[in-house]
Parts: sequence; structure tokens; C-alpha cells
Amino acid sequence: MALSDRSRESLLPSFLYSTAAARPSFSGATRFPAAAPVVVGGGDAPFTIQAPKEKIEMYSPAFYAACTAGGIASCGLTHTAVTPLDLVKCNMQIDPAKYKSITSGFGVLAKEQGVRGFFRGWVPTLLGYSAQGACKFGFYEFFKKYYSDIAGPEYAHKYKTLIYLAGSASAEVIADVALCPFEAVKVRVQTQPGFARGLGDGLPKFIKSEGALGLYKGIVPLWGRQIPYTMMKFASFETIVELIYKHAVPIPKSDCSKEFQLGISFAGGYIAGVFCAIVSHPADNLVSFLNNAKGATVGDAVKKLGLWGLFTRGLPLRIVMIGTLTGAQWGIYDAFKVMVGLPTTGGVTPAPPSASDEKLKATGA
Repeated sequence: MALSDRSRESLLPSFLYSTAAARPSFSGATRFPAAAPVVVGGGDAPFTIQAPKEKIEMYSPAFYAACTAGGIASCGLTHTAVTPLDLVKCNMQIDPAKYKSITSGFGVLAKEQGVRGFFRGWVPTLLGYSAQGACKFGFYEFFKKYYSDIAGPEYAHKYKTLIYLAGSASAEVIADVALCPFEAVKVRVQTQPGFARGLGDGLPKFIKSEGALGLYKGIVPLWGRQIPYTMMKFASFETIVELIYKHAVPIPKSDCSKEFQLGISFAGGYIAGVFCAIVSHPADNLVSFLNNAKGATVGDAVKKLGLWGLFTRGLPLRIVMIGTLTGAQWGIYDAFKVMVGLPTTGGVTPAPPSASDEKLKATGA
């Protein structure tokens, strides 16, 4: 049965839109026209998500709200979907003698806990990474604009990679404060059978055992894992997507279909994810080790795992997981932006006019 137009439009979050009279005006803000409808599925009666009738101003509160909502969907859904892979990875890091490989790890879990055990810890995963995604993407867009304005058009274009790196690092510092308590409970639930069934009983047990501040015991290694990861995720994605549109796509981005642009977003995200996994993996091993063992220190982790183990233990699985995860995250994030009438992320950035060009223009030459 086909959905009514009203039902389709209800899929879009109404809080993103307000009347033109009520919406504040921002100097230098750009308005983008409403996007074309996004068609999902095939057959004679495809499910069409209607584009919003109102417009979202770039860098307005509605724009940042849309990016925040897109980040929630992007990170929360994807991390929850790969919970089984994350569960095996964490156990390989904590108990390599028992979980010797990816295949044997799944076998051990299936034998000891059944199929339901593959999704142990999914609630703290969903809530934690939804909160992280909201801050990661929302604040990235904010800081990218903020630092670009400080630098000015010429330097923002010249040093755009530094803008991406600084904006993503700033956003991740905030995002990890939101993630850390959920990550601590998730790792304990996933790596200590019998500790708790999930967040509801795991959080009180954790606080009773180590205190409320214990939830942030892993914040420094979490920053060590996530900040390099996020810097690589955003900077490499923006660079890869720009290179694809500049050298591999024969027509301008604006002439490409939305479906094609979303395909570029996924491909750029997957490639960026491989780099992310390699850069952040040692700290990922530290986070798993510290959150699993009460009173453990970084020195204990290095002593037990060794430097080689810190860099390599569980890395192949994490490359597969993070590559797929990052590609899917950028695909979902940009699909959400398209759905609410915004352009996809990245592309060829035109160079701003130089000072000499401005002078010639001012003199009428």
C-alpha cells in the first residue's frame, strides 16, 4: 500500500523547519533549494521520500540541528549493526589465548552464549555512539565554519586540510565525553560473562564497583583512540571525495545525481575508514584492556600486550569493521542531509578571488 504524502513527509523531523518569518537571518548564509525526492526500492511503485518544501539555511541553527540528527542516525545505527564484530574484537584483545582468530572467536561465542550472545552490549553501544555521533558531526560542521571564518577565505582554502583536522579534533573531544561512560559499561558487559546483561544492570554495578568517576577512567586512551581516528576520518574523507570529483568524475558534482553522490560518499568513507583503523588501533587495544581490568594501568597493558601486540592484535578484523562502518556512516549521514534538502559533504572547493583580483574588480579593470 502506497504511503500518503503526509505519511512520507512525517518521516522528516519537523523540528528542523520553521517559517521564514520566524527563522533568524545569518549574514553570509547560503540557502539551498529543497532536494529532489529520494527514491528507495524498485518495482512499479517505489517508496519515495518527499523532499521538504521549506529550505534550510546553511550554518543556521536548523542546519546544525540537521547535521546533529544525521550524526545520531549515522553512528548509532552502524555501530549497533556491527556489535557482533565488535564483541569478537574486544574479546580477542582481552583474551587472545581463548579467542585466537575471528573465526574461532565467533565459534567460542556461539558455543558458550548462543546466537543472542552476539548482540550482548547493544544498548550501551546504541546510546553511546548515538550521543557521540550527534556531537561528532554537529560540532564538526560548527568548528569547520568557525575556524574557516577565523582564517578568512584565502587562508581557509589554502589550509583547508588543517581546518578539517582542527574542526574534527575539537568535535571529538566533546563527543568522547558523551561516549565514555557507555563505552566503559559496554566493554565490561562484553568481556566479562556474568557481569551484567546490559546497560540497565551494568551501569549500577560499575558505579558501585569503581565509583562514578570510574566511568571516565578510560577517557584519556579513548581520546587517544578517537581523536586521531576522527581527524583521519574527516580530513581524509574530504580530501578523497575532492580528488574523486576532480580527477575521476568527468562532470561537475552539481550535475551528478544524488544517488551517484551518495555512492561517492560511501566509497570515500570506506577508504578513509581503512586509514582510521590503522591510526587508532593501539589506543583501541588500551581502551579495551583498561575497561576490562579493575585498577589496570597503561603500563600494565603495554607489559602484557607488548608494543607489537598493541599495534596488531585484532587489527585485520578492525580494518574490515571500521572500513565498512565509516563508509556506511558517511553514506547514511549524507543521505539524511539529502533527505532534508542539504548538499552532500565534500567536493571540489573553488579558490577564492585573490587580493589582486579584488583590486582589479574594484577599479573596474
